[in-house]
Amino acid sequence: MFTLAGKTVLIYGAAQGIGRAVALEFGRRGATVAVADLNAAAAEQTAADIAVAGARAMAISCDVTVEESVRSAAHEAETRLGEVDVVMNNVGAILNGNPEDIPTAEWRRIMDLNFFSAVHSNQYFLPKMIARRSGYIVNTASFAGLYPYAANRMPYVAAKAAVVALSESLAVYLHPMGVRISCLCPGPVATGVLNSMKTWSANAAFRGPGSQYEVITPERAAVILADGMRDGQVIIPTDPKVWEVIRRHAASPDAFIEGKIAEFARGDSGRPPMPQPQRA
Repeated sequence: MFTLAGKTVLIYGAAQGIGRAVALEFGRRGATVAVADLNAAAAEQTAADIAVAGARAMAISCDVTVEESVRSAAHEAETRLGEVDVVMNNVGAILNGNPEDIPTAEWRRIMDLNFFSAVHSNQYFLPKMIARRSGYIVNTASFAGLYPYAANRMPYVAAKAAVVALSESLAVYLHPMGVRISCLCPGPVATGVLNSMKTWSANAAFRGPGSQYEVITPERAAVILADGMRDGQVIIPTDPKVWEVIRRHAASPDAFIEGKIAEFARGDSGRPPMPQPQRA
């Protein structure tokens, strides 16, 4: 059983949203946390909040689209905190638009942020972890990488599906060498990611994974991740109901796709209901 107590963790993209919640949860579970993010001020605040809660933490400025910046952040974490036991590649970005309207540069931007950020991190850490036969890599993907529905954000879909496939194959390769892999696959989580979303098509309706899901908090997602790592899970979805959807998709991809087309045609966007604020 894996424990975070006494581990040193580096999280790329930990200043807000799921990354911030994970950093705080890992700190609560006894880890020392390096918070790496392009938003240096927010990273400093996250590290300060972890410290207030009683764990050791530091902030690092990092642009994950630049491999040298990723390597520099890793080196700084090692210099100040010692050997890094757990690395989480959590940076991501989203967009909205029909594929024919999205410029090639946007496809590259989304792939750089969501996929190649993990590649840059792996290039640095995997040789070290393999050599010492220990370590833990966590990659953040999405329900959008597990089955088809997000037709309004295909660059994001392609990047997250790549993260899932990468994570599973890394597990096949690395687990025999003592290095663990987990892939967090969030479903609906109440973060601010849509606030910075670029829109390329006025008529592209935002499509969700299904109205059967509950919108959860980043804090709940962080607990699910930490518990899944403890239990040795490779793919860690934030809602277990997704497994039934995945089984239906696997049983007949053609029927599943036709079903999604029919859902959207009758006005079902697949977006879960947002939780109502509780009255005092």
